[in-house]
Amino acid sequence: MISLKIETLILPPINNNCYILTSGDKAIIIDPASEKDKIIEACNGYEVVEILVTHHHFDHIGALLDLENYYHLKHNNFKNTFNYEVIKTPGHSSDSLTFYFPKEKVMFSGDFIFKDSIGRTDFPESNPLDMINSLKMISTYSDDITIYPGHGPITNLGQEKRHFNYYF
Repeated sequence: MISLKIETLILPPINNNCYILTSGDKAIIIDPASEKDKIIEACNGYEVVEILVTHHHFDHIGALLDLENYYHLKHNNFKNTFNYEVIKTPGHSSDSLTFYFPKEKVMFSGDFIFKDSIGRTDFPESNPLDMINSLKMISTYSDDITIYPGHGPITNLGQEKRHFNYYF
């Protein structure tokens, strides 16, 4: 059995987490914030089969076009190479997505959920009511899921659920 490995690259412009997921000889890039050469180097030796983007704010997609051209891939084609769910989690942005890998019990939340916080909802395309509904929906998932956010350290869903009532 081949397991999923997760590498975190902390990239400019504002300490974004770019994730490189590998299993066997394949890789997925999540949120290519910037520094395409550093991302390409991290993927060296792997066939990059998908590029996933949690949302399209500038700080999460700075290297996206370059990587799409380099790997001849379009982002968010959802080939489901490593068996994941695409969960719509609007609030921080209207296009916010969370990627859940049930076998590994990991979620990549972008700017939806952070350690001890949630994404801002004061941007023009943000919606506080959508955020509340997304939090209520994600609350139905298991507490033991590890959250890999768009910025900052990893956390787990059980710990973050304790804060959710503050937002309802």
